[in-house]
Amino acid sequence: MYSLLLLAALAAGPMTLAQIEAEALASNPTIRGAAQQVRIAESRLGTAASIDDPQFGYRAWSTPLLQPWNVNQTQHMFMFSQNIPAKGKRELRYVVASDEVDIQNLLVEAKKREISAMVRQAFYKLLRTYDELRIHHDQAALTEQTIEATRIQYTNGKATQRDVLQAGVAYSRLAEHLIMFTREADAARSELNTLMGRSPAEPLEVEGEYQIVAALPSQNELQAIAAKNRPELIALEAMQKQGGHKIELAQKDMKPDYTVSAGYMLMPPGGANRNGWLAELSMTLPWLNRAKHYSEVVQAHEETAGTQAEYQKQKAIIAKEIRDAMIRAEAALKIVDLYRETLKPDLQTLTKAATVAYQTNQAGLLGVLDSQSMSIDAEYALFEALAEYEQSIAEIERAIGASLPGERKPL
Repeated sequence: MYSLLLLAALAAGPMTLAQIEAEALASNPTIRGAAQQVRIAESRLGTAASIDDPQFGYRAWSTPLLQPWNVNQTQHMFMFSQNIPAKGKRELRYVVASDEVDIQNLLVEAKKREISAMVRQAFYKLLRTYDELRIHHDQAALTEQTIEATRIQYTNGKATQRDVLQAGVAYSRLAEHLIMFTREADAARSELNTLMGRSPAEPLEVEGEYQIVAALPSQNELQAIAAKNRPELIALEAMQKQGGHKIELAQKDMKPDYTVSAGYMLMPPGGANRNGWLAELSMTLPWLNRAKHYSEVVQAHEETAGTQAEYQKQKAIIAKEIRDAMIRAEAALKIVDLYRETLKPDLQTLTKAATVAYQTNQAGLLGVLDSQSMSIDAEYALFEALAEYEQSIAEIERAIGASLPGERKPL
């Protein structure tokens, strides 16, 4: 079964970031669950503005106690009643329910942003392992050549047994790196598959490139973008608006509701009027239960105040999220620039010099292995910094609820 899945994945080819994001947004279980909450909220709109069911009643009056079967002496009453809420209550209930639909839609958008950021982070983690594995394979081939050359020199008496052992230890370290990189790649694939609603063990390959934002906006600019676009903040604003409507609805409960009834009466035989009708009007008296309704208004006010406090709290959290992600992105970019402009040329020169010195018997094998190890570590640090940069950009865009303005250039 696994081989069939692998063949299917290979036939489909590697997926781009855009393809993975699209599939995740369409199939992620968390997003689907949030979308179901929207449909639940929409289903409540039909009942929000409805009135209570009408009632039909029957009463039997004046039936003789000692002759309960003598219905000819009974006054029969057939009643039809309808409760009518105070003016404006139905409309406000519908508005509150409609606000809930808007809130749930915004929460879906928040989940989409969150899942999209998680996809990008896992994608660049997997892409980083590709580069690390490529470096590993190149270095493994170079180390094999070094080991073979050392063995030849050892056979000719130009190298010591220690040199041979040091070369073998260096090769073993590369094997350890391979296990680590493979584990990280499998973990990233599992995460991406899960985010796309697939089986975690399904084969997956990706392709893409690293991109650098020309210039990051300032903290204040990013916070301004977040205030306009972050779904959670907009949802809290909608909840504050809904809170205002709930306050109005609670105040409306201080007004009476009405019940209108109409009926037909059938009197016993022998009376002057055998048939009759009746009408009835009743109303609630909320001012006699003022404490209850006053508490409901206070509760609605407190809930709205709580939403306002949560809004300020979220703004502070988002500001910190933006700042933390900017610090990570700026630090990662500095490492990338340092490696490309300074470390890479110096390490290449050092490695060449150590190799020439070893080949001309002017230095030992340890110098060659050390220079190669430093070069590998620097390469790993470069791609780790690039992945960290892309993940930080994803965090910034999730925090502001929008894509970063400005051009992105491939590295």
